[in-house]
Amino acid sequence: MAKFLSFSAHSSSAASRRGSLRRLLLAACVCASFAAPARADTLQDISKLLKQGQQAQALEQVDKYLAGKPKDAQGRFLKGLILTEMNRTPDAIAVFTKLTEDYPELPEPYNNLAVIYAQQKQFEKAKQALEMAIRTHPSYATAHENLGDIYARLASQAYDKALQLDSSNSSAQTKLSMIRDLMGSAGRPVKGGKTQVAAAPVAEPKPVVEASRPVEAAKPEPKPVVETPVKPVEVVKPTEIKPAEVKTDRPAADAATEVTRAVEAWARAWSKKDVKGYLAFYAKDFKTPGGESRSAWESERQKRINKPGAIQVSVENVQVTAEGIDKATTRFRQHYKAASLKTSANKILVMVKRDGKWQIQQERVGN
Repeated sequence: MAKFLSFSAHSSSAASRRGSLRRLLLAACVCASFAAPARADTLQDISKLLKQGQQAQALEQVDKYLAGKPKDAQGRFLKGLILTEMNRTPDAIAVFTKLTEDYPELPEPYNNLAVIYAQQKQFEKAKQALEMAIRTHPSYATAHENLGDIYARLASQAYDKALQLDSSNSSAQTKLSMIRDLMGSAGRPVKGGKTQVAAAPVAEPKPVVEASRPVEAAKPEPKPVVETPVKPVEVVKPTEIKPAEVKTDRPAADAATEVTRAVEAWARAWSKKDVKGYLAFYAKDFKTPGGESRSAWESERQKRINKPGAIQVSVENVQVTAEGIDKATTRFRQHYKAASLKTSANKILVMVKRDGKWQIQQERVGN
C-alpha cells in the first residue's frame, strides 16, 4: 500500500483551530518556527530517539511530555508512531482513534489507522478509515492512492474466493491474474504488506497498505514530502542549514549506476521470459509479497511468465537512494504490456549487493 503519512491541518472550515494545530505538527522533523522552542526541542529529541531505534526511551520521554500537555496533538501523534514501531498495535490504534475523535477534521490519523488495519488484513476497516480521511480532506492524494490499493486487494480476495468455489471459472482467473500482474510480483492475494508509515505530525511531510509502507503525506501548502523506508515508522531527521560545501560521493554515484543497470537487466530478463535469469535477480532473503514460501512464489511466477504470448516490461525515471555501499532503494515507473493486459505503475525495489551483484530484497507497488 502506499504510506503511513504525516499529520497536518487542511480544510478552511476550521481555519483558526487548524492554524494552531499547524504549530503543533511535526513531519519527519519538528519545525521550530511552528512551535515554542522548548517544546520543539523536546519533541525533536524524542523523534531522534525513535529514529535511533531507542523506542523504549522515546516512549518514556513522550509520556513525560504528555503528562504536562495531555491534549497536545503533536505529542500524541508521535506516541502513536512510537507504539507502532514497538509493535504495540492495539495501543497505537487507540491513540490514532482518539485523535480522530478529538480532531475529526485531520485526515492523517485516519490514514495511519488504515495502514495498521491493512497490515492486519482487515481491509474493510482500512477502507472505511480511508473513506473518512477523504471525506475530511477530498484532495488528500495519499488517501486516494491507498484506497485504490485496498480496492485491488479486496478484488483479489473476491476473485480468489470465486476460484475456490469454481476452479473452472476462466473469467475470474483472468481478472485475478490481471490484478496480480498490476501489483507486480505478488504471488497470492496481497497482504497488508510493508507500507510506509507516517512520520510524526507535519511541518515539512518515503501510513495505509506498503504495505503497508506498516505505510509520503497529507500535503498542506507548501506540500510536505516524506519519504519513508520499508520500516513501518520513520521519523525523518530535521533539516539543518549548513554552509554550502562541495562534496563528491563517488561510492554512492557508482552504486546508483550499478543499481540502475541491474533494474534494467531485470526488466529485460522478464520481457524475454528468461525465468531463470529473472529469478536470479532476487536475493535469497527476498520477502515474498504474500508471505508464502520462496519455492511457492517462484513456481507461481514461472507459471505466470510462461503463459502464451509475448510480454513487454520497461522502466523509466529510475531514482536510486544509496544506503551505504551495499544497500539501496530504487523507485521507478514500470510499464507492463501483454496480449490481455497493459498497465503502468510506480514500483519500489529494496536492493542489496551480494557477492558483487545487486539483488532484490523487497518489491512493492507505490511511491
